Amino acid sequence: MRVLITGGAGFLGSHLSEGFINRGDEVFVLDTGSIAKVRHLLDNPRFHYVHDSVFDLEILDGLIAKVDLIYHLAAVVGVEHYVADPYETLNVNVNGTQNVLKAAYKYSKRLVFSSTSEVYGRNPKVPWREDDDRVLGATTVDRWCYSTSKAVGEHFCFAYHKLGLPVTVVRYFNVYGPRLDKLDVGRLFTIFMGQLLRGADLTVVGDGKQTRCFTYVSDAIEATMAAGLKPEADGHAINIGSDVETTVLEFGKLMLELFGSTRSKIKFVSQEEVYGNSYEDIPRRVPDNTRMRTLLGCTPKVPLREGLARTIEWFRSENGRA
Repeated sequence: MRVLITGGAGFLGSHLSEGFINRGDEVFVLDTGSIAKVRHLLDNPRFHYVHDSVFDLEILDGLIAKVDLIYHLAAVVGVEHYVADPYETLNVNVNGTQNVLKAAYKYSKRLVFSSTSEVYGRNPKVPWREDDDRVLGATTVDRWCYSTSKAVGEHFCFAYHKLGLPVTVVRYFNVYGPRLDKLDVGRLFTIFMGQLLRGADLTVVGDGKQTRCFTYVSDAIEATMAAGLKPEADGHAINIGSDVETTVLEFGKLMLELFGSTRSKIKFVSQEEVYGNSYEDIPRRVPDNTRMRTLLGCTPKVPLREGLARTIEWFRSENGRA
């Protein structure tokens, strides 16, 4: 099988590329970013890296014409990006997605769209089922543009599905693991990891009672691959994640313990101090992962303590090499 992964040189994309290469498939990656996360795959004759974007319609058309399955992961992600540059977030996540869907429809190629738990917004009813309501803040608050952009992408996916395109939407819940994005920004793990490596205090926003459900990358990739390979996943949105809740404060304390730091401690900071006035936090994020278990046949296997220990060790060794 030939697989195209847009954004395939990123964190999830690099692991997904690895998964299909290990399965014996041929992988084409379309990405504008660094090759650092896929460097170990470059010598493999079944791996092809194309340094370009989903806005180059000629390149995109040529790639989609020759593959069997498409994973659309290319997007602007990370709080620091969508608060600082909402235009780029909306442009890439909405218009870029339309470009991919148009070409997929032209050649009738099955597509898996990478979405996010952010689409649920701040709906207080948890756990979140895939057909639950979206509850968002005002459009004047930049923080919600990412959620909106991904939801618009989903709407386009399901619109194309009604036209006959095989499409599956996957919504990720706090995936972490080796090769996660750069330190000190973005996700909770990378912020804490950067602080630990520098011997700084771990900055917990608010009282730290917000909860998240953390999913180790191998569990997320198993489900993501199944989403494109199992016929029964067609036409569905599927939550990808563990349903075990952990508070931000518990997460920080566990990272301190596993890292073995004697210099760092927990430091509480205000939300405004970290993100300014254009960010609103979500108190609980919990998926109902029934569809993942029943449609995809996947259940999260890696406990948080084990996954964190592996990931911390990877970052520690990378930092030592640097």
